[in-house]
Amino acid sequence: MIQVLADNIRTFRKAKGISQEELADMCNLHRTYIGSVERGERNVTLSTLEAIAGALGVSVPKLLTKGGVENDSEKQNGATLRRCNP
Repeated sequence: MIQVLADNIRTFRKAKGISQEELADMCNLHRTYIGSVERGERNVTLSTLEAIAGALGVSVPKLLTKGGVENDSEKQNGATLRRCNP
């Protein structure tokens, strides 16, 4: 589950064309924290997961679903990024 989340966060972030630092700023998190989450080194809290999902413009279940990126229509239509507060 942790690796699925890590892979989905990285893939959604790259699809949106934003850096780890930009995503971290959007979620009021540290850049190195986002990197460690993307490497599967951290367990995230529900509030952090909601913040990341909100910033990427996807649902929490989408981040936790294997293959969630391939099945995501938001990826194809360039959903708007949102600033969030955990």
